[in-house]
Amino acid sequence: MSVALPRLGLGTAPIGNLFAQVSERDAAATVAAAVAEGMTYFDTAPRYGHGVAEDRLGRALAESTAGGAAGGAAGGAAGGAAGGAAPQAVVSTKAGWLLRPGERVVTDWSERGLRESLESSLRRLRRPAVDVLFLHDPDDFREEVRRTGYPAARRIREEGLAGAIGFGMNHCEPLAAYVAEFEPDVVLIAGRFSLLDHDALTTLLPLCAKTGTTVVVGGVFNTGLLADPKPGAMFHYRETPPDVLALARRCREVCAEFGVPLAAAALRFPYLHPAVGSVVVGCRSAEEVRANAAAARTEIPPELWHRLAAEGFVPPELLEA
Repeated sequence: MSVALPRLGLGTAPIGNLFAQVSERDAAATVAAAVAEGMTYFDTAPRYGHGVAEDRLGRALAESTAGGAAGGAAGGAAGGAAGGAAPQAVVSTKAGWLLRPGERVVTDWSERGLRESLESSLRRLRRPAVDVLFLHDPDDFREEVRRTGYPAARRIREEGLAGAIGFGMNHCEPLAAYVAEFEPDVVLIAGRFSLLDHDALTTLLPLCAKTGTTVVVGGVFNTGLLADPKPGAMFHYRETPPDVLALARRCREVCAEFGVPLAAAALRFPYLHPAVGSVVVGCRSAEEVRANAAAARTEIPPELWHRLAAEGFVPPELLEA
């Protein structure tokens, strides 16, 4: 089944101290700003800060109007408000890796392991259920996922502990193989559908359109480069090669000709494909939340998309519909 998600969501890896420490106060302010901006979809995972991101998100949502209204109702992934109430918070988390003392993680795709992971997440999130449960980076565990992991996820969904299930990954080829085999409700692909990386368009997105699988796109800035293409910016979690930095700067120049910030074009780009239901952006401060929310509201002239296509930043087939 397809899943209706809010169009823009908050990725919580940064408030789990990814790349830099974030204070408790700033983490809470980040979540509160997202709620205020209508970014009511929150994606998290146990591995984001070894439980820190989930714990901070759960605490912040419990203190917010949206979090109080949500209560973790499974199947409430549409995120709509009822009777004029504040929109419910829609939460996705991930399973497949168990946290152990000393910042260690171990893989466990058994039913017992997935349930242990989810139960721990629900305690940190202060919720009785999540709206979406992703199996997290099962690239090299095809047999385990086939034998125990996905059947267990189905039972978790049937029991109402998750409203929808799928896979969250960074690589398109193994993710497409899972979509072809299981036809999940939803998938999350990070960093592979952006102005600088069109890998998801080759197989994954057309397949998801065929199966009715909702796609969540993360990493639209490719680890920060498309937010601010400056020396030292990161691309795919590594230092940006000079040729890629030059491409990002050229993309910024083209956008500037139309009065559009590069970040706005980068954030709006994934919506050009009909299989994409939501985009999640990682933020570590309230200021970043407000900037990304404003970028998401920026109107992109069709002429800019065509100009970017002519320069290779947008696949032309996305503009043919």
